[in-house]
Amino acid sequence: MQTQKTLSKIFEEEPLRWGLRGDPFLWKEMKATLGNYEYPDSEEQLTALLKHTYEQLTGASLIDREPIFIERYGHGGMSSGMVSPQFWAEQAIPLLLARHRESK
Repeated sequence: MQTQKTLSKIFEEEPLRWGLRGDPFLWKEMKATLGNYEYPDSEEQLTALLKHTYEQLTGASLIDREPIFIERYGHGGMSSGMVSPQFWAEQAIPLLLARHRESK
């Protein structure tokens, strides 16, 4: 009997570099939110799920490229709590999609 893969697999290893200081906190929150989801049937479904979850957690769209402040990610210091939509659109989501593709 084969067990279903969950999305926690693609979030296991964090990126080597982040956009802004709030991005690691968003990564952890996305992992906690999506970790128990089974792998979607297609890459398009995963893309939609990742974008929707990003928007739910940040209250912002990936289309907006200006950094956004998320108070719950603010832990002091310069750029604390700031999330980079550009990082998520150009690096994090493509990385997660590549990991999904590789692990199928």
